[in-house]
Amino acid sequence: MSKLRIPSSSDWLEAVLGDFEAFLLDHATCERKASATALSLVSHYPDRAFLVQQMMLLAREELEHFHQMLWLTQAGGLVLRPDEKDLYVQALRRETRQGKDEYLIDRLLVSGIVEARGCERFGLVADALDPGPMKTFYQEITRSESRHHRLFYHVARHYFDAEIVDPRQDELLDREADILNALPIRAVVH
Repeated sequence: MSKLRIPSSSDWLEAVLGDFEAFLLDHATCERKASATALSLVSHYPDRAFLVQQMMLLAREELEHFHQMLWLTQAGGLVLRPDEKDLYVQALRRETRQGKDEYLIDRLLVSGIVEARGCERFGLVADALDPGPMKTFYQEITRSESRHHRLFYHVARHYFDAEIVDPRQDELLDREADILNALPIRAVVH
């Protein structure tokens, strides 16, 4: 499973709390994109029954999270924005290797690392919020993200041996720390 090398900075949390509306809008977009990522894996690997089953369940849950975020943003008078490139995800995806097996392993591990970072950050947000419905919501999302990052690792391990998956995950986690350190601090999930 993913063990992030570095924590998110207190500056990131301060930026989020200082522009929580921007964070909510970005979070909504991230949930929609997460559902699309799961469906993309289904469409690229329809012959891998276990992957298809797990990604379909994930896509449904992520779509439900998007629906919840849509409700939260609309209740607050916010309107979703057009997609912006996620610099973090783009940088991690550039680490994906070519080759049939390597590409699948990396797609799964990168997705798991993205979910692990989301888990860590949603937990920070939940801890910082005052008691109430929003805090409860972010506590629940944190638990979901924890399951999601473990799921991607589990799917990778279903198809490939630990001797292949674990060292590659270590490499990607090292790169993730470098990427995170290089990104500007913004009120976004990643």
